[in-house]
Amino acid sequence: MNKFFFLFMMFFFFAISSLNAAAYKGQRIFVKKCVGCHTSKQSFIKTKTISQWEDLMINKGKPLADLHLKDKKAKESWKYFNSKKYSKKSKHLKDFLMEYAKDSGNVPACN
Repeated sequence: MNKFFFLFMMFFFFAISSLNAAAYKGQRIFVKKCVGCHTSKQSFIKTKTISQWEDLMINKGKPLADLHLKDKKAKESWKYFNSKKYSKKSKHLKDFLMEYAKDSGNVPACN
């Protein structure tokens, strides 16, 4: 009985912890997927406020994806923004963008 309870609690803990967004995961996504086109690198994030990033990232980042999909200069990113990977990991990207927005007072580390 104790082993079952212990296993259940571990499963529950890991399931709950994976639901939370993480800014460090969002930073990895940004560096891997966004820095190539946004040449100002992470200072680009400071161009918008928390509420502006929040508006772009509602509905699993659909407005941000639509913005890129309508721009012919962003053609290299279309495959990514149409993927399930983007919608699945958009919560991490949202957390990162909002964490280091113009009015957040935070500065991202150079990783």
